[in-house]
Amino acid sequence: MIALSLSEIAAIVGGQSHDIPDPAVRVTGPVVIDSRAVEKGSLFAAFAGERVDGHDYARGAVEEGAVAVLAARPLPGVPVIVVDDVVQALGALARAVVERLGATTVALTGSAGKTSTKDLIAQLLRTKGPTVWPAGNLNNEIGVPLTALRAVEDTRYLVLEMGARYLGDIRYLTGLVPPRIGLVLNVGTAHIGEFGGREQIAVAKGEMVESLPSAADGGVAVLNADDPLVRAMKSRTEARVILFGEADEADVQAENVRLTATGQAAFRLRTPSGCRDVTLRLYGEHHVSNALAAAAVAHELGMSVDEIAEALSEAGTLSRWRMEVTERADGVTIVNDAYNANPESMRAALRALAAMGGASRAEGGRTWAVLGPMAELGDESLAEHDAVGRLAVRLNVSKLVAVGGREASWLRLGAYNEGSWGEESVHVSDAQAAVDLLRSELRPGDVVLVKASRSAGLERVALALLESTTEGEVSGR
Repeated sequence: MIALSLSEIAAIVGGQSHDIPDPAVRVTGPVVIDSRAVEKGSLFAAFAGERVDGHDYARGAVEEGAVAVLAARPLPGVPVIVVDDVVQALGALARAVVERLGATTVALTGSAGKTSTKDLIAQLLRTKGPTVWPAGNLNNEIGVPLTALRAVEDTRYLVLEMGARYLGDIRYLTGLVPPRIGLVLNVGTAHIGEFGGREQIAVAKGEMVESLPSAADGGVAVLNADDPLVRAMKSRTEARVILFGEADEADVQAENVRLTATGQAAFRLRTPSGCRDVTLRLYGEHHVSNALAAAAVAHELGMSVDEIAEALSEAGTLSRWRMEVTERADGVTIVNDAYNANPESMRAALRALAAMGGASRAEGGRTWAVLGPMAELGDESLAEHDAVGRLAVRLNVSKLVAVGGREASWLRLGAYNEGSWGEESVHVSDAQAAVDLLRSELRPGDVVLVKASRSAGLERVALALLESTTEGEVSGR
């Protein structure tokens, strides 16, 4: 964060100082919400969560080097700025800091691919100047301000991911850190249980483009030409519109899209300033759309087509458990995509698995889909889990391992009903059962995809399969 005195921060957030010996002392380190992440000069924001109350760790945070604590109540003997609402105070501080910077803010949203696209944009823009972006998917009312507060005086680009579970969420986030460039990737079925339908999700995602400055003031909306609900958002913004996709009307296009023998996407990138070939290091055809979105942003910010193509071809995965591909010493490949899942990302991952398994299948290898529940689908849950199970059969995945309770049983039932799979699909109760099964069945050349919603914790399966030992249980059952 840019250096601010405690008196300045108190004024920005409308807080009262308690037990602060010198209000002129400045915060020179990061703003953190985990006392273990405190550095000298930090500001520690204490949140009272369902399981842990950050106020209990405030004294320790100061002892570790925090200058003060942003808190909801006084803490005797601890330098504290007391506010009515710590979340709102954090947002106010982020807004004030960003307003003092000259950085270009890029914000993106979408039902699927946000984190991967954010990582791609960051890897492109950092070749042109100091860039700040969120680790993982810090995309809510706490994560967005925390990311913005990492910006310093020389930050040139600020890249933000914004999520939504309810109408008004993105409007609130863009109010905290107003973007100049707003990107909408797609409208899918993630959180459809809360929204009630894709049209309502489109209303929520479109809050991004409604927040942008007008074209005269430099506002730019980057929209997916291949998604009708996103393309229709052109009418909801006064910003200049740039379209990306494979559609003819797209300003930034992909042509001749194909997959390499190892399942990585390749295509011809066409921009208003020229064309170049790109071969991604990322696995799966779904990353083409993400790459086009990143290319559109980079082109808008002055990168040449040569620079964009080179950076895209070199870009990797920055966030954990998103199509992380690791080959074990025995020749088994583990694809850890267990951070989260929705119907769109599940289908994309299965198609990537099928492509990756092409070469191994010719040598006797098999493809394994280890899938868990997709959360927050509401009344669509049965149909969507059934459809994913059926897709695994249509893609000729060798074996489906459905992990968990009722939703997992729907995955397995969909596969069973689609074809004569029988024992080629199996339902197991939990992560440890999946690990036990796989350890006894895997052989060199096999490719294993692990994917589920975050709440299922299936990353434990992938991590256990990558351990050097073959004994022991999955931690955290």
